[in-house]
Amino acid sequence: MTTVRQHRPPPPPEASRPPPGSGERRRPWWRALDPYVAALAGAVALAALLPASGRAAHWAELACEFAVGLLFFLYGARLSTRETVAGLRHLRLHGLVLACTFVLFPALGLAMTALAPVAGTGPLRTGVLFLCLVPSTVQSSVALTGVARGNVPAAICAGTYSSLAGLLLTPLLAAWLLGADAALSADGLLRICAQLLAPFVAGQLLRPWIGGFLGRHRRVLAPVDRGSILLVVYTAFSGAVEQGVWATVTPVALLGLLAVLLLLLAAALAAARLGARVLGLDRASGIAAVLCGSQKSLAAGLPMATVLFGPQAGLLVLPLMMYHQLQLVAGALLAGRWSRTADGEPTAADQANEGGSGVNATMTKAY
Repeated sequence: MTTVRQHRPPPPPEASRPPPGSGERRRPWWRALDPYVAALAGAVALAALLPASGRAAHWAELACEFAVGLLFFLYGARLSTRETVAGLRHLRLHGLVLACTFVLFPALGLAMTALAPVAGTGPLRTGVLFLCLVPSTVQSSVALTGVARGNVPAAICAGTYSSLAGLLLTPLLAAWLLGADAALSADGLLRICAQLLAPFVAGQLLRPWIGGFLGRHRRVLAPVDRGSILLVVYTAFSGAVEQGVWATVTPVALLGLLAVLLLLLAAALAAARLGARVLGLDRASGIAAVLCGSQKSLAAGLPMATVLFGPQAGLLVLPLMMYHQLQLVAGALLAGRWSRTADGEPTAADQANEGGSGVNATMTKAY
């Protein structure tokens, strides 16, 4: 008896298949969340449930100091001297970003904390003011500038110069504006130099020998960056839990803090945009100035907070963490809008971005 095989028709073409949302299983909503944001929330939750105390807290602080030193060492080793020199010609852009970061933001912070009673006293007031003294970010502003078809090489240099200036200006401004909350003595300056500046300089000096290795293994070393920040968050919030400072924060205070941060972000974006127009920056450079001048670095701010405030840094970094998420959302919305309204033909900024496209391709919105 002969077995006759049934001929199966070929699968329907792609166009005739049902849309993903009609019959297929929809993607779970939690997969749309940024894993790094979830990890930050997890570090805070872990500190609330299992805070490091006693001898464990001592070892956690030592590990935190080592992680921060390693973080700034990698920053120095990755900074390309060629990219830094190439961005020197955008002096108006860099001056605008530095003015927004270290002049406008402190003035806005003082005004916000004076007018807003919720964030006008206590640790939240100090945290808002410290947020305004932190340097600009590099990774997220560069990535968003690329999406918006802005001047990517200029954004890299603007963020880098802000980070370098912040190593000196942030602790000095903190000692001036925060007073006893961040009393900067000679010992504090030595700690800043030993824990932040010295590793950065060492990375720059060793870059000719290890820069290529770090560039080839950027993805492998990425967990070192994020892991260092997560350790800093856990250690800082563990200290806050041990001191009982969370008991003083009410939901009303958190809502008030959110409103203050939204106003601060809106004012910074508007001021940076106005400054770019007044200085006559072209469209691409103006985009870089707005994104770099309105953002604050979580990666640089958290280690500085642990050095300046010590065990009291837990609740003080909450405004910085909240602002970090707000700036990413606002930057993504603006970058998408600017990308859609850009001209179809390539501009001079696009041609300049070709030299930095390799850098931009490897950037993520981590910090």
